[in-house]
Amino acid sequence: MKRRVVVTGVGVISPIGIGKEKFWENLKNGKSGISYIEKFPTDDYPTKIAGEVKDFNPEDFIDKREARRLDRFCQFSLAATLLALKDSGWEPTEEEKENTAVIVTSGIGGLETLEAQFRVLFEKGPKKVSPFVVPMMIINMASGNIAIQFGFKGPNFAPVTACAASSHAIGYGYKLIAQGEVECAIVGGAEASITPMGLAGFCAIQALSTQNDPPEKASKPFDARRDGFVMSEGAGILILESLEHALKRSARIYAEIVGFGASDDGYHITAPDPEGFGAMLSMKRAILDAGISYDMIDYINAHGTSTKLNDKIETLAIKKLFGEHAYKLAISSNKSIFGHLLGAAGAVECIATVLSIYEGIIPPTINYEERDPECDLDYVPNKARIKEIKYALKNSFGFGGQNASLVFKKYSNEKL
Repeated sequence: MKRRVVVTGVGVISPIGIGKEKFWENLKNGKSGISYIEKFPTDDYPTKIAGEVKDFNPEDFIDKREARRLDRFCQFSLAATLLALKDSGWEPTEEEKENTAVIVTSGIGGLETLEAQFRVLFEKGPKKVSPFVVPMMIINMASGNIAIQFGFKGPNFAPVTACAASSHAIGYGYKLIAQGEVECAIVGGAEASITPMGLAGFCAIQALSTQNDPPEKASKPFDARRDGFVMSEGAGILILESLEHALKRSARIYAEIVGFGASDDGYHITAPDPEGFGAMLSMKRAILDAGISYDMIDYINAHGTSTKLNDKIETLAIKKLFGEHAYKLAISSNKSIFGHLLGAAGAVECIATVLSIYEGIIPPTINYEERDPECDLDYVPNKARIKEIKYALKNSFGFGGQNASLVFKKYSNEKL
C-alpha cells in the first residue's frame, strides 16, 4: 500500500515574480512576463521576445564567490530551493537529510557557460578554458549543488526529458516517498537557455512565435492565431513529504500528489503523435495511479505551448480520454502569461496547480480571442475563475515524444 504524499513548500523564480506571493498575484491577474530580450542583440533573429527574469540577483541567495562558479540555471535552482524550504517552515535535522531525495533537473543545462567557453576556446586556445566548464554546464548539477549546499544525503538524480523533465522529477520524487524509500523529496527544475544559441536553435526549427509586437500578446495557447511558443527562464522547487512526516511537524499542506503517469509517443523527435495517443496514455496512467475515475478530474493545467500542433493534439488527447467530460473540464495554460520554461515548465506549472487547488482560483489563459474549431474546450479565457478543485491534472510533453502527467488532490484528513 502506497503512502500519502503532500506538498508543503514551494519556491519559484519566474518572469512574473521571484517568490510565491508575487508569482501568484501576477498569475491569477493574468499579468504577462513576456518582453523584448535585453541580454543580447536580437537584430538578426525573427523572434525578439522572451520571458527573462530581469530582477534576479544571485547574491541575494548565494555567496558571491560561489555564485561565480555556478551557471545561471544552478543559481536559479539554489535560490528556488531556499525559498521553498523557507515557505515550508522545515529546518531538517541531519537524520532527516539522510532520508531526503533531491530530484531537480533542466531541459538544456548550462548553455550560457558552454557558449562563453566555446568563445574562449576558439579565440584563445584550449589552455584558457575554465576548469569549471564541465561542472557548471551538466544538467545533474542542479540536483548536485542543492545537496552540497543544504546537506541532503538521499537519492539524487536528474531525469532528462526536455520540456517534461521537471514533471518527471516530481513524479519520481512522489514515487520514492509513496514506496517508503525516503520521507521527503526536494523536486523541480531550472532553466536558463535564453542565449544567442538557444534562441537561434529554436528559431531554426520554427518553434517560436514571431509576433513580437506587443510582446505580452505573443503567447496565445489554443487561440486560432497562435504561431509558436515564447522562451522563458526560471526555476520551480516543491517540498514533498510523507503525510506522516508533515503532520508530525504540523506543516501547512497545499495539496496531495496522488498519481503519476509517463509515456512516449514513439513517433517523431519534435512533432507530437497526430493521434494524440502518447499524451492520452500519460494522462490515463496518472489517473489509474490515482485510483479515481476520469469524471473526478475538475481542472487540467495544460502543457498548452501556443504552437499549432501541441495545442491541437493536447485537445484531441483530452477529448479521446475524457469523452463528454472533456467539455465540463476547466483547462488553462500558464504559458500564456509567463512563457515556456522548457525543462522547468512542469515544476513552475505544478506550483501554479497546487496554489490553484489551495486558493480555489484557476489562473486564466490570456490572449485568447479567436476560437480555433479544433480547440473547442473551456480554456478559462482571459479572466481567472473561482472554483473549488478536488482533483487537478498537470500535463507536460517533451521533444522525443516523452510525456508526464501528475494528479494533485485537495488535501483533507479523509482516507483515500
